[in-house]
Amino acid sequence: MGEIGEKYIISNPSIMMGKSVIAGTRITVELILEKLAAGETIDQIIEAHPRLTRDAICESLSFAAEALKADVIYPISEAKV
Repeated sequence: MGEIGEKYIISNPSIMMGKSVIAGTRITVELILEKLAAGETIDQIIEAHPRLTRDAICESLSFAAEALKADVIYPISEAKV
């Protein structure tokens, strides 16, 4: 496989306001991450969005991990217990 996101992830200003999406869909990487964070399984996401593949979802995770490697630091305050 080539660079992260090369096969499945695209960003086009005319599609979903330029957000990163799975090629050939309007399904954003953001949506996939939100669904996984909410506890949905990959199989449930694919069932709800049949145009997705397991590889595309995994590529979304890799793409998001690469994006987080940027030099920008976002302070996170400690949770109050």
